[in-house]
Amino acid sequence: MKFWEKKISIISNKAQTTRNKITFIYTDDEAQIIFLDTPGIQMPKNELGKYLLKVSESSLEDVDIISFMVEPGKLLGRLDSYIFDEIKKVACKKILILNKVDLLEEDEIESIVKFYEDLNIFEKVIPMSALNSTGVDEFVNTIKSLLNEGPKYYPEDMITESPERFIVSEIIREKILNNMEDEIPHGVQVEVESMKDREDKDLVDIHATIHVEKKSHKPMVIGKNGSKISIIGREARLDIEKFLGTKVNLQLWVKVTKDWRSKESMVKNFGYK
Repeated sequence: MKFWEKKISIISNKAQTTRNKITFIYTDDEAQIIFLDTPGIQMPKNELGKYLLKVSESSLEDVDIISFMVEPGKLLGRLDSYIFDEIKKVACKKILILNKVDLLEEDEIESIVKFYEDLNIFEKVIPMSALNSTGVDEFVNTIKSLLNEGPKYYPEDMITESPERFIVSEIIREKILNNMEDEIPHGVQVEVESMKDREDKDLVDIHATIHVEKKSHKPMVIGKNGSKISIIGREARLDIEKFLGTKVNLQLWVKVTKDWRSKESMVKNFGYK
């Protein structure tokens, strides 16, 4: 099974969705490619932000190829310019992915591709649509052409190094991100307290705590008569069942852990270290 056939990394339209360096392992008859999904480079506003920036910057030191994804819109913002200046300093090959090309006309795609090609930073600029998988094969084949020969590091059936508990907690966090307003998601942390197989049936019992930073956020996550947390739990359970390949009994609690992102000890306690 390829990594895009199984949910490993979460997706949302909120900033700071990716908080950890996540490994994806792609293996076919020709090659094995190890992808690292890292937090986006940003200007840190708290202890968590400092951690995310360190993860992003340190990851640049360990790779053979950097792939940088952009979307249609303003071609080069201030943060993009800063990131491009940083990756120019890294002595490795670079690919730019222009995502969401399904929203563009052909002449628009050609114009944007030429703009990024003229920067002379990237070995290849690849138009892609994650929605319909356009450009994915070209991306993989381009990586194969740029990588040097080396050993196979992982078994063919292995698709990630991430523990099951981590992926389960991330799936729950994704559902919070996608169901809550902008004020809340950045301060949410999900902690899987227990994850056990039932002895008498094919079922996994999962108990998880959703940490929020403010008292006012707790009732928002729970919702009137538990309506919001029921939606979050139902959507998370369905994805977790697909991931684990078994039925799941998911129990969620909400706890106020005041201003945890600004406290170094709490950030480390949640595994960001």
